[in-house]
Amino acid sequence: MNTHSIRKIALIAVMTTLTLTAAASLIAQTPPVTLTKPVTPTKAPSVDGFIQRWLVLEPIAATGVTDNAVQALVKKDLFPNQFTVVPKDGDKVSVGNNELTWHALDTINYNVNLFHFARAQKKKTSDVLFWAVTVINSPREMKDVRLAIGSNAASVWWVNGKEVIGIYGDRQAVIDDGVSKRLTLNQGQNIIRAAIVNGGGATDFCARLLDANDKPIKDVTITLSETKTPK
Repeated sequence: MNTHSIRKIALIAVMTTLTLTAAASLIAQTPPVTLTKPVTPTKAPSVDGFIQRWLVLEPIAATGVTDNAVQALVKKDLFPNQFTVVPKDGDKVSVGNNELTWHALDTINYNVNLFHFARAQKKKTSDVLFWAVTVINSPREMKDVRLAIGSNAASVWWVNGKEVIGIYGDRQAVIDDGVSKRLTLNQGQNIIRAAIVNGGGATDFCARLLDANDKPIKDVTITLSETKTPK
C-alpha cells in the first residue's frame, strides 16, 4: 500500500470520528421527548397516583428561591386572574412587555420536566417562574386528603383557591417532599394550581393526592377545562 493510500485511509478515519463525535454531541443536546400534547379528553393518574396532565405557562423572569422571595413573587399581580384562571391550550397572557402562551401537556414520567418544556419553547430555564394548572374530577367528596409534591427548585401550591403547601430553597424534585395538611376534595371538579421557581440548572415538579390512609388516590380523572355549574 503506497503512502497516498495510507494518508487517504487515515483522513477517512479522522472524518468518521469527527462525524460520530458531532452526532453524539447533537444527541446529547437534544432532550428526550417526555412531554406531549393531550389526545384524550380525560386522563387517569399514573399507577402511583401522579398527576401527568397540566397546563403550563411559558416562564416568567424571576429571582430568588427563599421563602420570602418566592412568596413576594407569587403575590405580585403578574397577569389577570392568575389565581382563578383555568386557561385553554394556546391562550396568551401579557406579563410586562412579554406575551406568554399556555401549553397543555401530558408527561410520560411521574414528573413534568420544565427544563425540557422551556428549551422546546426556546425560553430561559434559569431565574424563572412557571405557573401550572390542572383540574381533578372526583367521583365523590373525599375528606382528609393531602397534596404531596416535589419540585426543583421552590414551589407554592393551591387547591380550590387556598394555599396548601410551599417548599423553598435550591432543592431537587423529590417525591412527596412536601405534604399539605388534610383537606377535602369536592365531588366534581377541583383546581390545583402551582408556581415553580427555578434558580439555575434542571427544573421539574411532581404531584399526587394521598387519601386518609396516605395511599395514592387513583380513582379520579384529570382534565384541563373547567366545567361551569349551571345557575
